[in-house]
Amino acid sequence: MSPLEAFIIAIVEGITEFLPISSTGHMIITQGIMGIKSTDFTRVFIVNIQFGAILSVVVLYRRRFLQSIDFYVKLLIAFMPAAVIGFLLHDFIDRLLESVVVVAVTMLVGGIILLFVDRWFKSPAQDQSISSKRALIIGFFQCIAMIPGVSRSAATIIGGMTQKLDRTTAAEFSFFLAVPTMFAASAYKLLKSYQTITSDAIGLLLFGNGVAFVVAMIAIKSFIAYLTKHGFRVFGWYRIALGLIILTLQALGYKFSIN
Repeated sequence: MSPLEAFIIAIVEGITEFLPISSTGHMIITQGIMGIKSTDFTRVFIVNIQFGAILSVVVLYRRRFLQSIDFYVKLLIAFMPAAVIGFLLHDFIDRLLESVVVVAVTMLVGGIILLFVDRWFKSPAQDQSISSKRALIIGFFQCIAMIPGVSRSAATIIGGMTQKLDRTTAAEFSFFLAVPTMFAASAYKLLKSYQTITSDAIGLLLFGNGVAFVVAMIAIKSFIAYLTKHGFRVFGWYRIALGLIILTLQALGYKFSIN
């Protein structure tokens, strides 16, 4: 992977991490378009630079991270399902990261769901606090996003909305939950593959994380404002269009080569 390729993928990550359109899916599609082969390092890169984007949450919401111990207890409860299931299914998830078709199908299905989410959950509860039960259910919704293309952001926000949280509260908790989740995923991926990472590769990882961090800082506030005002429909149509385009190109013989 060249510095330019790392730069492009990191920009894609920063823009899409907090949108309900799947940052991992978009990075896999970008990788396929540029013809970057799937190697141990590219898989590490795609997972690891997501943590760079997630750090923007810590900076933007730093005061919220200085809340009571109860705040961290709820994050831990929500994080545990992904920690257990991610550990058990790590190798299977790795194989899915090599399939552009899987991403296209989940983009399409997820897009159809997003068209109806605002209609399904249009009456939030008066109580917008995050209880242990709500946190655990959101945590299980997050596990669905282990399938590339599903979108961790969309899964957790919808999980929150099923618990009568409004879009803003659900989105903010989704962002907070991303911090321990992506830190653990990045650390575990690096630990599993550290022997394959050269000094040049470390430089690319740091560079990619830096770019993703800066771009995500710009994107996150815009997303919260848009979601609060307009909802999910535009993201649903975007996902459907992208999924259909990819599947059509595949059917016509275009190869998104990452193997």
